[in-house]
Amino acid sequence: MPNPYREIFRAPGSIGFSAAGFIARMPFSMVTIGIVTMLSQARGEYWLAGGVAATFALANALIAPQISRLVDRHGQSKVLIPATLGTLVALAGLILATRLEAPIWVLFLFAGLAGTTPSMMAMVRARWTEIYRDTPHLRTAFAFESVVDEVIFMIGPVISIGLSVVWFPEAGPLAAAILLAVGMALFVAQRGTEPPVHPQGADSGGSAIRLVPVQIIALLMVALGMVFGTAEVTAVAFAEAQGNKAAASLALAAYAAGSFITGLVFGALRLRLALTTQLLLAIGLAAATTLPLLIVSSLWMLGVVLFIAGASISPTIIVAMALVERHAPASKLTEGITWTMTGMGIGMAAGSAVAGWLIDVYGARSGFYVSVAGGFSALAIVAAGLCLLAEPQRAAGDGLDGLNANCA
Repeated sequence: MPNPYREIFRAPGSIGFSAAGFIARMPFSMVTIGIVTMLSQARGEYWLAGGVAATFALANALIAPQISRLVDRHGQSKVLIPATLGTLVALAGLILATRLEAPIWVLFLFAGLAGTTPSMMAMVRARWTEIYRDTPHLRTAFAFESVVDEVIFMIGPVISIGLSVVWFPEAGPLAAAILLAVGMALFVAQRGTEPPVHPQGADSGGSAIRLVPVQIIALLMVALGMVFGTAEVTAVAFAEAQGNKAAASLALAAYAAGSFITGLVFGALRLRLALTTQLLLAIGLAAATTLPLLIVSSLWMLGVVLFIAGASISPTIIVAMALVERHAPASKLTEGITWTMTGMGIGMAAGSAVAGWLIDVYGARSGFYVSVAGGFSALAIVAAGLCLLAEPQRAAGDGLDGLNANCA
């Protein structure tokens, strides 16, 4: 039986840009949790740690789509280099401000400026789309990258938290900045797989967020992002309350591991269910698995529950990306994918801030109530917008791509 993952890497340059993208994406899983760990150690206040981390996530959620829109118009290499340099300067400022005990407003300022971080998840997927557009291999490529995302979230928090706890508080964000610089340099150097700039025709005027399906998926990701953002802050606080703060990285790694395993299996399947149906089922699972978080009483139990909860992540992201690819024209695909990830960033910002406040006032476990709210909000959004996400009818016999949802 042919291996679908091996097949996608037959394309020239595919291994190189995917590997470079892995390194350049690593900071996405390290910066937010790194800020939380850094400031909770240096300042001892979770509201401040959560607030600064939320500022970075929210700024990135608002700025990254604009960077991706520029990429769609001018190309990856021309835009990614200056955007990355701006991010590195801001991260350096945030690290120094923490070390030198600068005023609180300085921390928030540099966290906001660091929001110029490009969406590498979108950049890598845009390259895959250019290679495998309108072929079954594209679904497999998206599945592979979602699995890579989960690997990043398995090892990124471990590295970030571990470095900050074992070495010094700023070590996690510093490592993230170094990985971003190295990964981005390797990625932009591979010009052979860089997507061409597509003409901005009549169908591509304005922002991708004006497309209703992109709006719905972005809003869905806001709700899911609340679940993820809450898990990061609450896991650290819960582990500290249990007397083993460093163990938070293992609990979060278990969260990503659940998604990793599910993503590998899901990506190899050739399901005939409509993408909208797949999305509804995945979100239903995501909502249901937030409930056990309310009864977690130990670190090992937290790891088990998060592992089970992670099973819905990869399928949701894979299907969401596929829907964006179907609805967004090529001339604004990168921006469309970025808005999807941006929604998650906004949700993570809100989840981190609200959970941080609840933890300071009511204790570590109270943050999980935000996860439950986010999970069931996501389910409601998908249920309400299901018909608007339906794809145009395709020719019969297209397998998974032959999708049609009747909303009449």
